[in-house]
Amino acid sequence: MSATLITNIGELTTNVEIDGDRCGTVHDAAVLIEGGRIAWVGAASEAPDADEVVDAGGRAVIPGFVDSHSHLVFGGDRAAEFEARMAGQKYAAGGIRSTVAATRAASDEELRARLHGFIDEMLAQGTTTVEIKSGYGLSVADEERLVRLAAEVTPEVTFLGAHVVPAEYADHADDYVDLVVGPMLDACALHAKWIDVFCETGAFTVPQSRRVLEAGIARGLAPRVHASQLSPGEGVRLAVELGAASVDHGTYLTDDDVSALAASDTVLTLLPGVEFSTRQPYPDARRLIDAGVTVALACDTNPGSSFTSSMPFCIAIAVRDMGMTPAEAVWASTAGGARALRRDDVGVIAPGARADLVLLDAPTRIHLAYRPGVPLVERVWKDGVAVFGAAHDGRGTEDHDSLTR
Repeated sequence: MSATLITNIGELTTNVEIDGDRCGTVHDAAVLIEGGRIAWVGAASEAPDADEVVDAGGRAVIPGFVDSHSHLVFGGDRAAEFEARMAGQKYAAGGIRSTVAATRAASDEELRARLHGFIDEMLAQGTTTVEIKSGYGLSVADEERLVRLAAEVTPEVTFLGAHVVPAEYADHADDYVDLVVGPMLDACALHAKWIDVFCETGAFTVPQSRRVLEAGIARGLAPRVHASQLSPGEGVRLAVELGAASVDHGTYLTDDDVSALAASDTVLTLLPGVEFSTRQPYPDARRLIDAGVTVALACDTNPGSSFTSSMPFCIAIAVRDMGMTPAEAVWASTAGGARALRRDDVGVIAPGARADLVLLDAPTRIHLAYRPGVPLVERVWKDGVAVFGAAHDGRGTEDHDSLTR
């Protein structure tokens, strides 16, 4: 079994806590990769021999980003909607229906090609693990194909049939919930790991959301929840009550919400790209972290409210506008995302973990926020294989355009 040594790392972020440093920062470090896993981590001066040696040149290495909230399988475009918001129109959940129409009209081949394009885009920006939701089909056949296509590129697939009520059920929301928890769940559960619901004004009520989540749990799917994006509500406490791995958005949180999250193991996943694109107020991450809430950052890549796939961009916003330090934002984008997916094999650089690493063209992770918009990702390894940058082995994108482990 061949081994690769990445050495002369100026700053290594391991996310294995060292003396109160949650990022587990090691200077003048090296990492040994064997069989797609991390085999050794330590000082460069003590590094073992390897078949291949990569000189990091004193630059920083971090774990691959774990993007725990995305909607990558869809058709169409909503640029006009974005332009209208920038002119003052208020964001509302109902815009999802226009994407539903475009998605239903797209072929599997069109959706698959676009999905793989997004995966390539994410890899080039350092994302090595991604969760993908359905939610733009909203019929049995279309939701099934969205989760099926998502499962081709990631194991972290979420059935989000309860995204909004489709137009044909506009006056019969409870009938649509019957469809979601019955035939639609039957068709989608085989391809999914998670069940999600948009518990929000303009989407689904708390009782409807409970029905959806409990039906998914009964089928072996683990819960996650969209909540408190547009206004305060009871979605956060429902998520905590049902043991959701993550509750996402959290733009409007009450003190009771924060207390409930802090006392639970439910991660709050913040989505800075949404507030950037909708001009809603940014959540106060400082308030959450200081209260003891576990925070993750994710892109929420979607055509309506956050059409970005860049975790570095989200890190920069979180530092600039949400009260996070660069170290906290990088942790939330790696280890925090892993916790939101209840994974301990990604988001960390430690023996036994998957060898998902990012070499930055910078001396420190601080540059991710310090130099916003600059492409600082120099090289990316996924399961020990170079998938982006100078270390790419040239086998072609067909070998690398999925994040299936």
